Amino acid sequence: MANKSLSLIERLSAPTSKFFKAIRAVGICLAAVGGAIIAAPVTLPATIVSVAGYLTVAGSVMTAVAQATVEGE
Repeated sequence: MANKSLSLIERLSAPTSKFFKAIRAVGICLAAVGGAIIAAPVTLPATIVSVAGYLTVAGSVMTAVAQATVEGE
């Protein structure tokens, strides 16, 4: 097993596997739904807004982690 160290820019621009592309798409959707609920022009219960905040954070983290993975051994 070779110890190949990639810089951040190389890692983010390297090819991503099909599985992590799907995870990235789900993360983007979760973040978008959470953001839309938070930015809704109507008054929503605090519980729903709180859950939307968690959705936004979880989706953002999923997207970042999935984008940082690289295809390889």
